[in-house]
Amino acid sequence: MPVIDRRRRRLGIAAQAVFLTLTVAGCSSLGRTAVGPVIYTTDRDAVVEVNSPLVKGCHRLAHGGAKEVANDTLIDIVLYRTPDCTGPGTTYLATTFSDVNPSSAQPWRSFTTVH
Repeated sequence: MPVIDRRRRRLGIAAQAVFLTLTVAGCSSLGRTAVGPVIYTTDRDAVVEVNSPLVKGCHRLAHGGAKEVANDTLIDIVLYRTPDCTGPGTTYLATTFSDVNPSSAQPWRSFTTVH
């Protein structure tokens, strides 16, 4: 009888693993967020905090753009100089890092998450 119990146990563990995998895959696109804030300073020295942005899509920054950005989320982000997350001159900003633009550079105007 012990052989049958081991087979049932293994079958049960395998079934649970499959169920967990399907659950995670099914929920992965349902409004996942980057846990934590993206904090940036505008050209007029206003501090803006975007809490837990969605991991999908392009996120526009304030009208004048940002001269300093801190990524306090749990995932990395990419900063863009255009409002639609396209074009050259991107900056990769890892989790818990910040970046400051020199005064001669164009401000960042949008960001996407790396997921």
